[in-house]
Amino acid sequence: MSAALRRHLHTPAGLIGQIFAILLLAMILEFGVSTVLYERASQFSVRDDEARRLAEHLVIARKLLDEQVPAARPLLARELTTSRYEIEWAPALAPPPPLAPSLDRMYRQVIGWEPDLAHADLRLNLASPGRNAVTAGGVTLADRSWMRFHTRQPIHQANLSSERIILAMIPAGALLLMGGLFIRRTLLPLRRLALAADAVGSGSDRDEAVPEAGPSEVRRVIGAFNRMHARIYQLIADRTQALAAVGHDLRTPLARLRMRADAISDEALRDAVEADVLEMDAMVASLLAYLGGEGESEPRVAIDLAVLCETVCDDVSDRGREAVYTGPDHLELSVRPVTLKRAIVNLVENALHYGERVFLTLLRDGSSVVIRIEDDGPGIPAASLARVLEPFVRLDTARARDTIGLGLGLSIVARVVAEHEGMLSLSNRPEGGLRAEIALPAVS
Repeated sequence: MSAALRRHLHTPAGLIGQIFAILLLAMILEFGVSTVLYERASQFSVRDDEARRLAEHLVIARKLLDEQVPAARPLLARELTTSRYEIEWAPALAPPPPLAPSLDRMYRQVIGWEPDLAHADLRLNLASPGRNAVTAGGVTLADRSWMRFHTRQPIHQANLSSERIILAMIPAGALLLMGGLFIRRTLLPLRRLALAADAVGSGSDRDEAVPEAGPSEVRRVIGAFNRMHARIYQLIADRTQALAAVGHDLRTPLARLRMRADAISDEALRDAVEADVLEMDAMVASLLAYLGGEGESEPRVAIDLAVLCETVCDDVSDRGREAVYTGPDHLELSVRPVTLKRAIVNLVENALHYGERVFLTLLRDGSSVVIRIEDDGPGIPAASLARVLEPFVRLDTARARDTIGLGLGLSIVARVVAEHEGMLSLSNRPEGGLRAEIALPAVS
């Protein structure tokens, strides 16, 4: 997994997620505001209807009680009590409770329906304020006695039933889903563009252009990327072709120099010339390996990595040097074999240059395959462990000309490991010497 993709996966919310959040917030606000407005309108209509019913009941009950003698009024009041209103007769009106706010709006509504009640000293107040509040009050009769009343059920109830909430959320949810699908479809070209940009340089996208789709602005961006993509790979192809030509042209005179060196009778001079030719040939080889981009065009194939490591150690032993292999007899992995072998050989040659023995270890560590190369040399100063991976860097400047190459060995290894989506690490061994580890994804 590339570093860019890991950063993308750990991002808290992408563009699609943020737009979904905005849509969700908009739907919640729309639902909340519409619910509040609907509820207010519903409550207003319920109050107005309740005021009309209360006014009619009060007028009728007052008229009937007024026609009866005081002794018969209590019984008639009980008969006038309904499931909605309770009626009582009393010589005087009891004072309202301490927390009994007046209902000025309902008073105006009741008087609006029955203006005669304005002359009956109508009193209205809210008894037991809260969710189950009821309306209470009274009116005077002709003899200044009082007809008291109160509602038996709360007259203002919220109308937020679960059915209405569900019905209101269905279109909001459908709108959110449709909006999300349309946004995802709109942003899909940008996602393809991001994946294509992340794949640049991996060797798998040379001939792939991102389809130009989506809004006009996105199509223009994709078109510009495709043109840039084509220019980059045309430059790489031109550079690779030029380097191949230069390498061929340089190796031809080097071959002639090698043949002419054989004709030199002075053995010391001949050996010196052959050493210079060998150094020049190594420089050309390392430069072409670093700049030629050979690994990008090499396909991945499944090979036995254990056999490859053993072969490298056998080649070292055939040259009279000591190389020890430790690991399984067989371990298959899909790699670019030529470039990976070059990386292992570079590390082994670097170990032999500074040490007497090299230890090559192959092991499987969880989801990775580790290739470890160790030597018994002096190691590298801790402050220079990162710098040696840079191209053309030599730590031993005093003996630079005694070392074959251009200081590109470890840089080539780092590039090869990156092409395999692996990790290269350098560290000093506690017992002395350098340890180089290549960790490759264990996906064959």
